Amino acid sequence: MTDIQWLDAIYPSKEILPDQTKDQSLLLFRLAYDAHVQSCVSFTQELLCLQALPSLKPYTHQQQAVHRVLFTLRGRALLADEVGLGKTIEAGMILKEYLLRHIVKRALILVPASLVLQWTRELHEKFEIEAHAMRNEVTIDTCDIVVASMDTVKKEPYRALVLAKPYDLVIVDEAHKMKNNKTQLWQLINQMQKKHLLLLTATPLQNDRKELYHLFHLLRPGHLGDKRDYLKAHQEGTSTLKAIDTLMIRHRRKESDVIFTKRNIRTMTIELSDKERYFYNEVTTFIREQYEYRRQKKRSILPLITLQREICSSTYAAMITLETMMRDPTLTPTERFALRRLLQIAEQVTVYTKVDTVIDLVQAINDKTILFTEYKATQDFLYHCFTKANIRSVLFRGGFKRGKKDWMKDLFEHQAQVLIATQAAGEGINLQFCNQVINFDLPWNPMRIEQRIGRVHRIGQEREVFIYNLSTAGTIEEHIVSLLEDKIALFERVIGELDVILGPKAFERDVMEAYMQSMTNEELRARLTMLAKRVR
Repeated sequence: MTDIQWLDAIYPSKEILPDQTKDQSLLLFRLAYDAHVQSCVSFTQELLCLQALPSLKPYTHQQQAVHRVLFTLRGRALLADEVGLGKTIEAGMILKEYLLRHIVKRALILVPASLVLQWTRELHEKFEIEAHAMRNEVTIDTCDIVVASMDTVKKEPYRALVLAKPYDLVIVDEAHKMKNNKTQLWQLINQMQKKHLLLLTATPLQNDRKELYHLFHLLRPGHLGDKRDYLKAHQEGTSTLKAIDTLMIRHRRKESDVIFTKRNIRTMTIELSDKERYFYNEVTTFIREQYEYRRQKKRSILPLITLQREICSSTYAAMITLETMMRDPTLTPTERFALRRLLQIAEQVTVYTKVDTVIDLVQAINDKTILFTEYKATQDFLYHCFTKANIRSVLFRGGFKRGKKDWMKDLFEHQAQVLIATQAAGEGINLQFCNQVINFDLPWNPMRIEQRIGRVHRIGQEREVFIYNLSTAGTIEEHIVSLLEDKIALFERVIGELDVILGPKAFERDVMEAYMQSMTNEELRARLTMLAKRVR
């Protein structure tokens, strides 16, 4: 037991007031000791964690980030390094540094449910921090360092417990989930009693500049001025980068001293069967007919966008959406007849070319592979087909509870060959033991693609990474792949160079609008080329 541990045991600092103890000499000694610690330790600008953890070998950009948070930003910052550059390491170093300096005693780390165990393990193993995964109300009451699921904490009774306690440090991973000040998580963080705050995200902007404003408001209210003035400045082209730079730390891969393994990109173009092609064409015709009609009638076009994307993923996923649309009570008889006809056409499809292609590819790879799809229906169908082909696979998606996600990840690492994942696996989890990624279907948001690849192409990956993009010929998917791969050069440039795409209008909506307004492939290519020029 160290001197400070012995002293804490008999006289906890900040918990006993002078009139609560008879031993005034011990009180004076404690005050003198605290003053000595503050003067000799807290204000030195040498990183103590590097001495305390000799096995920790952080990169230069990580040390710079920690130093800046500690001594310039005073513990309130947005850590926004590109995917795979180790923001978790930076946050762990900051927490360790504050613990060593006796500045932080009580900390709360809020992360997606799938990352609770990973964070807890890393804090134990890499930083020798006694962190506890939150299991119930007792954990919050009795433990100083708690890692909790953000989805759990924002609900009662945990919300009330968290709001009732002061925290020296709060860390929020995947902070882009707090898109605006109306989300439960944003409101919780805003109301918490907290001295220091770290927000972690590789994508501080996803669709709208207001998202960054709301994140900064949590860190330092008023730092970017009034919201209307902030948005007006962007519309008029007035630079606010200096104000943003004072709270956001963002390192790009090309600027760091990290040597990443090579990315190998391969696009596989797939020819649909005659029945699949007929189904695709009929669905697309229906969507084109409905798109403007629904906009004029102010009816939701979201089902149409979903259907257009699903038709390139799997017939099965498209059928699920068609059946859902059939249950809409506002459908006209003509619309209902058209949907019923499309379902009948879908039932005639018995060959699934894309699925057959990916099964052959996985068998040829003969190594652990992450297979990404946007849709749960496609995910379930792929699992069924892999099982029939005697390929061991496991599912990973957002609907699973924390324990099941941890179990699926463990099964993939030690038993299964394929992890069939939705976007839930594209956030935060480390899968460096795998170096093969297949994009069964591509999201239309480039940032989400980079998040997928970042699960394996990150610090700690020792092998070359192989990325396969499946593209169905003669469909919108083929144009999307061309846009991302050829015109934007997404896979070579990595997402950090594409921040300009994040204007007031969602990138995905721009793509859909271009598709709906184009009557020929040539016209569509021209519109997408114009969109790519805006990005470059």
